[in-house]
Amino acid sequence: MILNKVFTLIVLILFFFSAFSQQKYALVIHGGAGVMSKAEMNKERQAEYKAKLEEALVKGETLLKGGASSTDVVVEVIKIMEDSPLFNAGKGAVFTRAGKNELDASIMEGKNMNAGAVAGVKDIKNPIEAAREVMENSEHVLLSGKGASEFSRRQGLETVNNKYFYTRSRYESLKRLQKQERKRAPSDNTGTVGCVALDVNGNLCAGTSTGGMTNKKFGRIGDSPIIGAGTYASNNTCAVSCTGHGEYYMRLGFAKDISALMEYKNLGVEEACLEEIRKLGELGGTGGVIALDANGNIAMEFNTSGMFRGFIKSTGEKEIAIFAHD
Repeated sequence: MILNKVFTLIVLILFFFSAFSQQKYALVIHGGAGVMSKAEMNKERQAEYKAKLEEALVKGETLLKGGASSTDVVVEVIKIMEDSPLFNAGKGAVFTRAGKNELDASIMEGKNMNAGAVAGVKDIKNPIEAAREVMENSEHVLLSGKGASEFSRRQGLETVNNKYFYTRSRYESLKRLQKQERKRAPSDNTGTVGCVALDVNGNLCAGTSTGGMTNKKFGRIGDSPIIGAGTYASNNTCAVSCTGHGEYYMRLGFAKDISALMEYKNLGVEEACLEEIRKLGELGGTGGVIALDANGNIAMEFNTSGMFRGFIKSTGEKEIAIFAHD
């Protein structure tokens, strides 16, 4: 009887030790926020988006379970979405007024606040890789245009003809907008992609990649490659990736402001994101944000009718959603 009780006690101790010593990890992704409805997006199309988000989450979790750094995870997860024509990033990027594709991306590490970004690039297959190269192999944070492309080629990254980024749906959106068949086409700009990750070593990382706005001109650049506006990470607070009308995010210093709300007002990550979304709305801006703190707490907030989004955690929690009330 005594031996049985001792054995039971040992089993319980081992169980609780295992539970509390489990290494935490978490991953949150977005594929853009905007005007969308179930009436306009059929079930087959919804399934396509959810399948790609699922693929990205599974890839990220596999890497995190294997001990990969949050930086590696962010890059590999975003590459999956950049390579898909579903999103306004990489292969599915929207068109400029001149009928070209110009792409932006950024990445930031929470452990040392190192960061890198590229803007207005036309021939880099995966801009998130270029952003990482800027972060790790240059003394700069942001490179643009031809200079960013030259740097990326020297780093051995894959470059492509600008025609690689062509998709018929995005090109048709440009032509409709240019013919002024409608004043705005917010759903056509949906698709900026982002990822925030917490690895088993407790390090945060955030990344964002986009094709910008349909029919943009004059070399317009939004918030996605701007550290502190569209992307931010600090192990002391959180990792943040944004999607939406970039001009408003830049004015607010949106991503950094979330970190500041956590640091100086002691808000939780979800509270801070909700507060910043409120400010965005007051200015007249629309969009969304994903964020993750060092304890694995997540936020996925937006003020539009939908945001492609998902998360997965070491606790087994998982979610993939599109519309506001999913």
